[in-house]
Amino acid sequence: MRRIRLRRPKELFLSHAHADRRFVNRLVAVLRSHGISYWYSKTHLIGAQQWHDEIGRALDRCDWFLIVLSPKATKSEWVKRELVYALNERRYRGKIVPVLLKSCNHNRLSWTLSEYQMVDFRADFQQGTRKLLKAWASRPPRRQENARRLNRRFCGLLGSL
Repeated sequence: MRRIRLRRPKELFLSHAHADRRFVNRLVAVLRSHGISYWYSKTHLIGAQQWHDEIGRALDRCDWFLIVLSPKATKSEWVKRELVYALNERRYRGKIVPVLLKSCNHNRLSWTLSEYQMVDFRADFQQGTRKLLKAWASRPPRRQENARRLNRRFCGLLGSL
């Protein structure tokens, strides 16, 4: 059976609190090793840039949004701004990935986050990584499966004539 990648990010925006950079650095290494393109403020912002403008351009360009959730993130004005932008952009629908780094009241950022499947990193980084990458893993497209099923039924009907 032929498998294709579904919904793999062209570029993933990483939203996080500054205090969570150690975790985000580990996550970036995993993303890079799996060929997933990302925008990360630590590596993409240059000293003299108007960093708020650069963040806006990255949000405009990226097609997936990952938010690292922690107590520090729920208190970050910039994390909230980035999330609100993503929630209001149609192209991010179904492409927002909340990553739970530490238990926190994520409703402080948006009550809508509870509607999303959280990727839990609290207990084990490796297990969280596997779950995150599974979101973009290979799997057969639904249309192809339906076409095969209908083809088998049709051939079965022809055989019974």
